[in-house]
Amino acid sequence: MSQSHDHGAHGSSRQRLLVVIAIVLAVFLLEIVGAALSGSLALFADAGHLVSDLVGLVVALVAATVAARPATDRQTFGFRRVEVFGALVNALILIGVAVSVAIGAALRLGGHPEVQGGWMLAIAITGLVGNVAGLLVLRGGAKASINMRGAYLEVLGDTIGSLATIVAAIVIVTTGMEWADSVGSLIIAVLIVPRALSLLREVVRVLSESAPASTDVAEIRKHILGTTGVVDVHDVHVWAITSGAPVFSAHVVVSPKVFAQGRAGALLDELDGCLSAHFDVAHSTFQLEPAEHAAHEGDTHR
Repeated sequence: MSQSHDHGAHGSSRQRLLVVIAIVLAVFLLEIVGAALSGSLALFADAGHLVSDLVGLVVALVAATVAARPATDRQTFGFRRVEVFGALVNALILIGVAVSVAIGAALRLGGHPEVQGGWMLAIAITGLVGNVAGLLVLRGGAKASINMRGAYLEVLGDTIGSLATIVAAIVIVTTGMEWADSVGSLIIAVLIVPRALSLLREVVRVLSESAPASTDVAEIRKHILGTTGVVDVHDVHVWAITSGAPVFSAHVVVSPKVFAQGRAGALLDELDGCLSAHFDVAHSTFQLEPAEHAAHEGDTHR
């Protein structure tokens, strides 16, 4: 992946995030006013979730800005892993909000809250429109970056929260059962957790330098061994700098003819092209070595 392409992608991410931050801020202010007017815990819960979203989106914006910085002698892969830390913060914020909302809703279930269903419904519908707009803005970048995916999940959580609040408001307006507000808040909390945990698992996978879930290491070995001139492959390592940026390294044992005929450069190009085309590996490193060198590298190599 070229550096100019990286900078263009991060520039696009920053623009998307700035637009969504403006949308979320407007919806937050609207829901705070609406919650005060209606007495709805669900709206307060959703507004609280929006506060976490604003923090998370600002973190994502800072991460996207820092990640666009070029590599240095100290940060040889650049600063793209900052995106992963941004996603980690987002995941922890989501979990914290879910727990606090669930506790508040559970405590309120035993009481007799007064909720103005009409106000609650009107504000929730307006919030839903804003959340859907935010999702449409972020959707294009959610697949390419774990940081943007965290931001997308934040807004998706708001969208689900708005839907739950709308349903609760309709129940209150049509039946007068005001406890539906607390139930709606609990639903919002329950729906937030699985998405937060999913994002957290992906963050842990990257930070622990596990092979990306979509990468089949055995299949990569098979492709390398099928290349003309390759005798064996060992010391295979696959990890990711950030989501969507897999890195690969391996020691490749080649036949004597490869060196004798001066084909080492061509073989490297072929191997690099294979990983890029078939496995979408952004950065690959191969050490070509003759069999006699591989024989004394030790038992730790495989």
